[in-house]
Amino acid sequence: MLMSLLLYFLFLLFPPLCIASQHWKALFDQFDPDNTGYISTEKFRSLLQRHGSELDPHKLEVLLALADSNSEGRICYQDFVNLMSNKRSNSFRQAILQGNRRLCSKALLEETGLSLSQRLIRHVAYETLPREIDRKWYYDSYTCCPPPWFMITITIVEVAFFLYNGVALDRFVLQVTHPLYLKNSLVYHPQLRAQAWRYLTYIFMHAGIEHLGLNVVLQLLVGVPLEMVHGAARISFVYIAGVVAGSLAVSVADMTAPVVGSSGGVYALVSAHLANIVMNWSGMKCQFKLLRMAVALICMSFEFGRAVWLRFHPSAYPPCPHPSFMAHLGGVVVGITLGVIILRNYEQRLQDQSLWWIFLSIYLIFVLFAIFWNIFAYSLLDLKLPPPP
Repeated sequence: MLMSLLLYFLFLLFPPLCIASQHWKALFDQFDPDNTGYISTEKFRSLLQRHGSELDPHKLEVLLALADSNSEGRICYQDFVNLMSNKRSNSFRQAILQGNRRLCSKALLEETGLSLSQRLIRHVAYETLPREIDRKWYYDSYTCCPPPWFMITITIVEVAFFLYNGVALDRFVLQVTHPLYLKNSLVYHPQLRAQAWRYLTYIFMHAGIEHLGLNVVLQLLVGVPLEMVHGAARISFVYIAGVVAGSLAVSVADMTAPVVGSSGGVYALVSAHLANIVMNWSGMKCQFKLLRMAVALICMSFEFGRAVWLRFHPSAYPPCPHPSFMAHLGGVVVGITLGVIILRNYEQRLQDQSLWWIFLSIYLIFVLFAIFWNIFAYSLLDLKLPPPP
């Protein structure tokens, strides 16, 4: 089940490239009668002069930068198609980055007369993207269709389950200390590890309102902007990968403990975002970035400290301990590996990145190892597990 889910998300990450409109294809072919796939930069500029008014101004600026940066004196038709379909190859991106020195228009941040929605999109671009050319690209291409549905939906479901359990248990603070808490069929419990859904559904159970509150704030403040930029497929992959890594890390490193909460997914997203900011420090133009990083790290440390304290606090249902904190660490590892690769490659094909395949292979090897560990290690180690709830 876990492998099938991962393969499904991998498929979502690599959708087929959009096909350019027949209108633009016909225009390009007028300058390429021999169907070679290339036209000269002079003809390309002529095409832009005639039909540039049909393009967004920032996209036109990107095309001109591409023409200026091409040392071979010709433009590839496939690069043109990729741009018109809002997809850019690595070679295209390198050409744009080289041509970026020739861009003379004002920065996106200096533009005035924007509506509230345009200012919001610009704010998100500066929060998440380190390059001005990428920020302009995102600003022009973002349509809010679809909206950032994944993070909003997962948050609503988590809050709904928490409220339901709060009413059922008549407790909202430190719900996890209620004697009936572990009887919920969503919680991961070591005695019930054969029920594969528990490796995912544990995210809908939280230790208390203090646990849920911080997770919800972090995943909305960080997850929603990231989803607006990188799309639901990529961000949900990082989130779900962190969730799965969290529960599997508990099953390997803290074998007698249950696990609850969405911290694995949240820590994967936040760690990836913070690492991306650090690695592109000079390019990131978000305001008060040092202060905000410090606040995020303090919040994460506070939440992790709470989880460690709770794990070793006398249990309300001995001999079973309170939930483990290892899911947090599993999420962090996913964030600084797979997550960083995804966030560093905005609008790029991940399958062209060697580091992507290296980290993905390591992750899949860990998942397979953990599956076999759960099948064989518990009996081989003759481990005494707490009784089922």
